[in-house]
Amino acid sequence: MEKILVLDFGGQYNQLIARRVRDQRVYAEIKPCWKISPEEIRAAGYKGIIFTGGPNSVYDPASPHYDPAVMELGIPILGICYGDQLLTWMGGGEVSPAAQAGEYGKTELTVEDHPLFKGVPRTSVCWMSHRDYISKPPVGFRTLAATAHCPCAAMGDDSRKLYGVQFHPEVTHSEYGSAMLHNFLFEICGCSGEWSMENYAERAVEALREKLAGKTVLLALSGGVDSSVAALLLHRAVGERLTCVFVDHGLLRKGEAKLVEDTFHPLFGDKLICVDASERFLSALAGVTEPERKRKIIGEAFIRVFEAEAKKLGHVNALAQGTIYPDVIESGKGDSAVIKSHHNVGGLPDVIDFDELVEPLRELFKDEVRRLGETLGLPHELVWRQPFPGPGLAVRILGEITADKLSRLREADAIFREEIAAGHPNPMPDQYFAVLTDARSVGVIGDGRAYGDTVALRAVSTDDFMTAAWTRLPYEVLERASSRITNEVPGVTRVVYDISSKPPATVEWE
Repeated sequence: MEKILVLDFGGQYNQLIARRVRDQRVYAEIKPCWKISPEEIRAAGYKGIIFTGGPNSVYDPASPHYDPAVMELGIPILGICYGDQLLTWMGGGEVSPAAQAGEYGKTELTVEDHPLFKGVPRTSVCWMSHRDYISKPPVGFRTLAATAHCPCAAMGDDSRKLYGVQFHPEVTHSEYGSAMLHNFLFEICGCSGEWSMENYAERAVEALREKLAGKTVLLALSGGVDSSVAALLLHRAVGERLTCVFVDHGLLRKGEAKLVEDTFHPLFGDKLICVDASERFLSALAGVTEPERKRKIIGEAFIRVFEAEAKKLGHVNALAQGTIYPDVIESGKGDSAVIKSHHNVGGLPDVIDFDELVEPLRELFKDEVRRLGETLGLPHELVWRQPFPGPGLAVRILGEITADKLSRLREADAIFREEIAAGHPNPMPDQYFAVLTDARSVGVIGDGRAYGDTVALRAVSTDDFMTAAWTRLPYEVLERASSRITNEVPGVTRVVYDISSKPPATVEWE
């Protein structure tokens, strides 16, 4: 199978590069730069290599570097942002701090006639995010593109098939970024584009069957699309040796526990165990206001419940989770910065009472998980369920978690979801929910003064959940939701709509 290596240098959105490559029907795998040598790269038979971005400066001795021997392997390389600067540094060129603060956001790019830019207009918009720039390309490289403030926005050495771009072609803000990646894959690396989710599913099942031969597995089933797809994938691999445990932690949406049980009991029968642990979680969260602490508490409580259930079953070898790649990246695994700890990644305690942890979806994005679910035959209504975070409403209540706050938020969230469904906005947002903020404001109820809570409504549109834009919902939908919430949910005097995109915000508030 042809494949591309995405060599990770610690950037926050590096997995997005791999996803864009997979969109071109070419398989991409990510390896941290410190975990693979040029010799291992040669032996693996990669068709091409992409150096990712990163938050460092290449001239800082503490920044991640790499063996220049990789440039002599005869394998095409594309460096992106920091990766571009690293190619320059390794090749003997010069990288310097920008005279001003750097270059960020949408920028007009002018390109030369070159196979890397086949089908790309001479001028287009790209997305820049850098504070250093290439002041002198290495010997053998020529400048292929420029912007008003970046004289070498792209460079290339055709004799060795080494290329670098200072901008980010992987983000949707770069108008022709997908075309540029396509050109690197097909015009320069000679890929054929034969990878598909169908053959990925076959390999994943076979790999799990081999890895878990003779072992028993307990899957943490939340009822969301990720854990549901993981359940089906694992069931195909290990059959009756899989037990699914659904934990009601008291932080679910209105009617969620019954929905999950009604949905999955026909699929798994007595291999589905439902546990009401709401008192345990709420007790552990009492008085806690700091978001990261909430996530850590929830992560540990989940593990302890799963351990207890595993003991009832006898010895269980592996704990399985529906972890996906955005969870891993945002939790700061490897050298990436921590954005927020996901309860099933960064929120895990250091010691767990299982022989191993299995995360069959760890390398996939949300949209890829959905495609995998469809490939495996998961019912449509499960594949396209509204995403819901593992920590549940705990990350949608700012400040301390109480039973009263949970009750109010459940009602507000249910109303918002009902009005979205009734309004049929086009396009439908990919995720939408209510948040109970810790802001209070004056209102009027009846003829009297009231001092109540503020509920924020959030709806986003995205194709990968690594970046997201706020959804332009019809005013009528927002008006009905606001009116119902302030009239039907006690203690709420104000409703606001969140118009923040990701980045700089995250989808969830905590």
